[in-house]
Amino acid sequence: MEKQQQFHIWYFVAAFVALMTFQNWFSTASVTQRIPYSTFLEHLESDRIATVTVESERIQGRYRDPIDGNTHFVTNIVPNDLTARLEDSTAEFDGTVENTALGTILSWVVPVLLIFALWMFVFRRVIEKQNFGGMMNVGKSKAKVYVEKDTGVTFDDVAGVDEAKSELKEIVDFLQEPEKFGRLGARIPKGILLTGPPGTGKTLFARAVAGEAGVPFFSISGSEFVEMFVGVGAARVRDLFEQARKAAPCIIFIDELDALGKRRSIGGFGGGTDEKEQTLNQLLAELDGFDPREGIVLLAATNRPEILDPALMRAGRFDRQVVVDRPDKLGRAAILRVHLRKVQVEPDLDVDAIAGLTPGFTGAELANLVNEAAIHATRRGADRVAMEDVTSALERVVAGMERKGRLLNARERETVAWHEMGHALAAATLPGADPVHKVSIIPRTIGALGYTMTRPTEDRFLITRSELENRMVMLLAGRAAEQIAMGEVSTGAADDLVRATDIARQIVTRFGMHETLGQAVLEQDRGGFLGEDRVSFSPRDHSEATAREVDLAVRGLLETAFDRAIALLTERHDDLEAGAKLLMERETITPDDFPPLRPAAPATDEAGKARDAPPAKTSKGRAH
Repeated sequence: MEKQQQFHIWYFVAAFVALMTFQNWFSTASVTQRIPYSTFLEHLESDRIATVTVESERIQGRYRDPIDGNTHFVTNIVPNDLTARLEDSTAEFDGTVENTALGTILSWVVPVLLIFALWMFVFRRVIEKQNFGGMMNVGKSKAKVYVEKDTGVTFDDVAGVDEAKSELKEIVDFLQEPEKFGRLGARIPKGILLTGPPGTGKTLFARAVAGEAGVPFFSISGSEFVEMFVGVGAARVRDLFEQARKAAPCIIFIDELDALGKRRSIGGFGGGTDEKEQTLNQLLAELDGFDPREGIVLLAATNRPEILDPALMRAGRFDRQVVVDRPDKLGRAAILRVHLRKVQVEPDLDVDAIAGLTPGFTGAELANLVNEAAIHATRRGADRVAMEDVTSALERVVAGMERKGRLLNARERETVAWHEMGHALAAATLPGADPVHKVSIIPRTIGALGYTMTRPTEDRFLITRSELENRMVMLLAGRAAEQIAMGEVSTGAADDLVRATDIARQIVTRFGMHETLGQAVLEQDRGGFLGEDRVSFSPRDHSEATAREVDLAVRGLLETAFDRAIALLTERHDDLEAGAKLLMERETITPDDFPPLRPAAPATDEAGKARDAPPAKTSKGRAH
């Protein structure tokens, strides 16, 4: 941005130099030859001068014939009998009064005005491009107005969340045919709040509504309302709704509403400021003041609805909440088809298989996956995107880039191979586990020294205690394999221990699945909206004795899971050793390369897994 400003300043300097050069040329061009007064008298007596104009301080005129290539002359006046000499000559002569003050002023004022006009033109262009605001425009709304041809988004570009799409289609029907919608006395909701995790397409939904309805689309972020000047936010809210009333029917979209509508607190406790509260109060007043029959629809989006002010969420303001959740397998397949339309793909590319490999992915993450796959296909010189490109892109997104330059010594490489093969054999043996897709010991940029990728067969939303315990066994099987092969454990299982401990603590404190502690919830869910992990400081509501029992129960579950992993891998020791040697030889293997990784029998348990299953990756070793 500083380079761009310097670029415009050099424009100003160049224009100034050009104007000065023009002024100098113009002033010199008007005086073609300056001659002494004596020479003027000689030319006058020899009848070489055609016309003479006498000014207060100088004489200028024109030759009859050019002298030394000059047709005009100028000289200073020396008081004498000039009139008599002129009368004796044949030249025409006259007198004039020179307005030197006006000429001087114009010679300086005109260039300055031209420079100022040029500077204002350049300065305005800079202001428009960089969106700076002057002191007189601090209360103006910064909303960007989109119309149908500018949004370029319709419901055909939105997939994966059919329930949210059907609710928003009602908004389009109202904007297109308001009289039909109100036939039975119903009114459109004043405000519609789109909630969901980041990347699920909330902003895309809002633009699709505007594109379908063909109405102006006012888009602004909640953070743009608040400035350093007190009262500016409230003024911008008023200005935004005033613009919307003039353009009705239209859509107002406020992105990141939590930046503007955060819960108010007494005395500003919790980080609130008077400026933010004034802005929120003005928004509440505007929501109460406009009639939805005018054709104004207010859409807002946030991924943190739990921190919004209750006054903003009451009926009559944001009447309807539309959850834009992470898509299921069918939704992911539909989203992938939308993005794959924009790239060249192989005809036999299995979209359903890709959707099965990406549980928990949002629409933005799927779009990034398709783009990374296209980049990988371009890098290898292919004409179309194939499944191997998608797999490589998925590994890059989930585990990071390969770091083949990180060389492990023989002992570390062997440890990682036994570790990952322990995870893979546990996943292939335990009932209800997802089948293994790939095992690798190539280090990755996120710190993983190896990983085991599984391929879920279906989306699941419930989980039993036996499945939770099996998942703990899978996580601890890597450390168990190290214990069996090396006789000691390493720090490579640090991430596995964190995840296994978390599962054990949830069994005891949240799910009421422990025999001793019974059907009690001892800890509240510390997650944010839709399972997002957030830091929570909720006080403990049980005694020290109960806390000790919780710790003992968690420790017992972990020890039992580790013992089961040891027993499982000891029973399959031959497969474990053969797989580790093959993995050290090839670095990456699949069930086709090593058949013992294929599950012995299909899972018969129909209960399923938790709603937020980890995407594709079951284990990773880290460098410590």
